[in-house]
Amino acid sequence: MPARLHNNIAALFAPKAVCVLGASRDPAKIGHVLLRNILRAGYPGKIFPINPCADKILGLDSLRKPADIPGECRPLCLAVICLPAEQVPEALCELGRLPTRAAVIIGAGFSESGERGVELEEKLAAIARDFEIALLGPNSVGLCVAASSLNATFVEGGLLPGYTGFFSQSGAFAAAMFDWAADKNFGFSSFVSLGGKVSLDESDMLAYLADDPHTKVIVGYIEDVSDGPKFLRCAHSATRKKPVILFKAGRGDGSFTGSPGMRVSQDLAYDAAFTQTGVIRAKEIQDIFGMAQAFSFCSLPVGPALGVVGNGGRIGAVAADSCLETGLVLAHFSDKTIERLETCLPSYVSARNPVDLMARATAARFAGACAAVLEDPAVNSMLLFAAASARGELDGLPHAVSSLPNPEKKPILACLMGGAGVSQARRRFFECGIPCYPFPEPAIKSLAAMYRQSLWKDNHMPVEIGYRHDKRRARAAIEQAAAEHLLELSGYYALEVLSAYEIPCLDAKLARTEAEAVQIARHCGGPVALKIASPHILRKGETAGAALNLEDPDEVRAAFADIASRTGPERGQANISGCIVQAMAPKNARELVLAFNRHNSFGPVLLFGLRGYIRLFDDLSCRLAPLSLDDAGDMLREVRAFPVLAGLDGQEPVKLTALEDILLILSQIAVDFPEIQELECNPVLADPSGANVWGARILLSPAALENLR
Repeated sequence: MPARLHNNIAALFAPKAVCVLGASRDPAKIGHVLLRNILRAGYPGKIFPINPCADKILGLDSLRKPADIPGECRPLCLAVICLPAEQVPEALCELGRLPTRAAVIIGAGFSESGERGVELEEKLAAIARDFEIALLGPNSVGLCVAASSLNATFVEGGLLPGYTGFFSQSGAFAAAMFDWAADKNFGFSSFVSLGGKVSLDESDMLAYLADDPHTKVIVGYIEDVSDGPKFLRCAHSATRKKPVILFKAGRGDGSFTGSPGMRVSQDLAYDAAFTQTGVIRAKEIQDIFGMAQAFSFCSLPVGPALGVVGNGGRIGAVAADSCLETGLVLAHFSDKTIERLETCLPSYVSARNPVDLMARATAARFAGACAAVLEDPAVNSMLLFAAASARGELDGLPHAVSSLPNPEKKPILACLMGGAGVSQARRRFFECGIPCYPFPEPAIKSLAAMYRQSLWKDNHMPVEIGYRHDKRRARAAIEQAAAEHLLELSGYYALEVLSAYEIPCLDAKLARTEAEAVQIARHCGGPVALKIASPHILRKGETAGAALNLEDPDEVRAAFADIASRTGPERGQANISGCIVQAMAPKNARELVLAFNRHNSFGPVLLFGLRGYIRLFDDLSCRLAPLSLDDAGDMLREVRAFPVLAGLDGQEPVKLTALEDILLILSQIAVDFPEIQELECNPVLADPSGANVWGARILLSPAALENLR
């Protein structure tokens, strides 16, 4: 479903008139600084300062109240509110009656200040909704839009125009980036501080900037997502049109969702959301704009093969290491390229990739080597690096490289290592349209992100697969649990839900007597396990409610009697139906965990891992439901323990398609039954012939349980 834009969001980015409520004559106040910034930026539209105690501010006639705005300027496009928190709701109502299409609330005193502030935010959200105001804030730093010559922020200085659309949930981070960009001569198409997100949020920014003709790349800093499904729709739509780079704060906040045995960090769920929507996640703040520079200046590479040219062998080795860590590869030069390189290199220099031109390489030698590398069909992108040892030659290097023939528009990134001695050359690289970095690693990360974006854009739409199932039978089992006031189902009762969706389970039948247990064991044809059948006894091992590897009838009879005699007294209130008789796992089967639980923002999160590896090494993969066929395959291959599945020490590989099927069916169950909070298949036994669930546990949501009763 395409992302839907707020009806009035365009007025925020391209206003024909702006008013500033709380404009001030005092240079120390935000209302003065903000009005001054609007004027200095050269905003061409009408500007209305509003202050009941002033006649003129910064040379402009001041109005007493919003209602004094001339009729020809109504509806008003944009209002910037610089008032104390208690006055903001009334002012926003007055603006809504004009009407006003968009507004920005500057200033604090809202949810961060306590219960009264939360109430104020709730009022603002309702007012914005009633009057259809596209509202930024509160606690916003403001916004800048290059195409509109608008700087409606209270941050000192100005921004250069560029191709990056930026938004930030944090006002402090936005202000810091404002200052950073000025220092680095980095330009923006738009710069938005979201603030408290009572109305517009990160999803609205993605939806608008995706279609903004002035924006080539979208960059954002987020701390949380207001509406998970809306974000997923908007992000997926945006990344099909242009790259989206997000930095998510709070990677190690310690928050988890799910039970202690299969808990998943909130951050892992965000990783899944970004992966499935094509968002590029910046792991470090410095990566955000390093990647943005590359996307702004360069075309996307068509492959992962990188050519490296520089004047230091050790630096080339660093670049090669970075390739291994990011999914890029060093290109293998053709014989023709090697011959060309040998003609412009000293005899003692290797013409292999990475190419080392030695410390005193001239601009002409750089240009000759770069030309040969760029023309090699095996090369998809190029990184050139230079240390400050050849300062005199570096000044001419940007023009020499940018002038080279590059008909296929292969991306070229530069790395100049050094300080003040290379600053002029760095600036010239930017002027020539070549992103320049202080070290090789951020350049390689940027190229890797560009390659992933090219794969995402060319990727086919995900394939979703349906499976036969008896939803009515599964619902009956869940409703029976609800009728018995059970929040958790395990053993036979959980397997009943899985069987209704035709998830393969090892033979398991209910035996009410010793004779029935023996008969079922004979039918299984091999060693069996007996487990107490009671919805009130969930951890069988804790009550001696299980016996394993039973082979002959006498063992089965004895185990049945022993389990019944021990669990009865220990769980006097438990409703015991008998014992579950279940086939034991095949020899050499690998034990896995497949599960889902629900994330507060994104809904069902599918999880996969190998038993033992999950707890010891935190080795989990996850995706959001509904899964596609590609998602299921990627989940299996992402875990570090995948070689165990693929076959180690002569073992045959497990049947991966059988595991993919179980993941896809679990995804369907998660979508079909929102009342299921968690579903854990543990263990799932996989071998070359297939995969079967041996144990399962289902946890119902208390709220959903009330609705079922």
